[in-house]
Amino acid sequence: MSTEVKVPTLGESVAEATIGEWLKQPGEAVALDEPIASLETDKVAVEVTAPVAGVMGQHLAQTGDNVSVGAVIATIEAGSGAAAPAPAAAPAAAPAPASAAAPVAAEPAADDAAVLSPAVRRAVLEHGIDPSTIKGTGKDGRITKEDVLAAAAAKNAAPAPAAAAPAAAPAAAGNRGEERVKMTRLRQTVARRLKDAQNTAALLTTFNDVDMSAVMKARDTFRDSFEKKHGVRLGFMSFFAKAACLALKEFPAVNARIEGDEIVYHPYVDLSVAVSAPNGLVVPVVRDVQAMGFADIEKAIAAYGKKAKEGTLTMADMAGGTFTISNGGVFGGLMSTPIINPPQSAVLGLHRIEDRPVVRDGQIVIRPMMYLALSYDHRIIDGREAVTALKVIKEAIEEPTRLLIDL
Repeated sequence: MSTEVKVPTLGESVAEATIGEWLKQPGEAVALDEPIASLETDKVAVEVTAPVAGVMGQHLAQTGDNVSVGAVIATIEAGSGAAAPAPAAAPAAAPAPASAAAPVAAEPAADDAAVLSPAVRRAVLEHGIDPSTIKGTGKDGRITKEDVLAAAAAKNAAPAPAAAAPAAAPAAAGNRGEERVKMTRLRQTVARRLKDAQNTAALLTTFNDVDMSAVMKARDTFRDSFEKKHGVRLGFMSFFAKAACLALKEFPAVNARIEGDEIVYHPYVDLSVAVSAPNGLVVPVVRDVQAMGFADIEKAIAAYGKKAKEGTLTMADMAGGTFTISNGGVFGGLMSTPIINPPQSAVLGLHRIEDRPVVRDGQIVIRPMMYLALSYDHRIIDGREAVTALKVIKEAIEEPTRLLIDL
């Protein structure tokens, strides 16, 4: 007797997904509610769990296929884990001569590649890393893109044998093959939404720089006691989140959206925080930031970062948002012009901190400086509002006391 495995409900207004990877292969034992497949939606990855315990049956959809909610994508056959070793009988039943050993030895590599996500597979190919040499840190020991990048960095750091250099030249000269990899559903959605934002909104970016001395001093002073009391590290993002709340309160249009021929103003701040995930950049939402303390903000962001790395963000985590903060500084970016996340009307871009000479009280001094960028929809936000809102954020960061007295 077999049980059908169907695509679960994916969230409001989401009717289709793409098979990202199969976590269980035909013949393998599965437990009740064990993840057997990963689906890629427009925003997040969703795991399909086994509705019953048994043995994995036939895959009715392949990796990369688009499937609708309710579609049957696999079957689970009645049985127990004892039935799982059946596929292993094939090698035992074929005591072939030594000349046949090479194809058999190659099989594990093909199996390993089959369970890699598209992003991980692409990274493995780009960096020439053998996935069997990588220890996965993802869920259930799965290899993540970060694992591949770390292995590539370690490989590049290791001294290459002297004889390898001459051998590499002919290979590079004779092999210029291109690779075509289908865009993931998340990447397609990101591309479409960003282009729609450029086509629809009247985008403009205003810049400023901020002296990070006061915030860095405060963080260094209270780092240990803050972490001991709240169980989370004190970062810069909570300072910028609270500074943004001050600016958005004074200039509501920066926290608003256009809906038809109306402007919708929000009396709250639902902050979209851009975080890096194995499949790309995602923006989960920290809600009611205006009512949260520093510790609550840091805990929420840390939790989302962990879920993003593990690929467990849900549609509910991503829904809504009235304003976005994107920190390109963690990747070393000096300056950028971020694109708004529709239907939001503004996004704050943070960048790397570096020591630069500045003038203070007529003297040239060295201070840790950061460039800030506020991209906004000029249809509802005037230049005066945008420039002044960014100035409020700058002043709050340079004088953190303003965050305490709401000034």
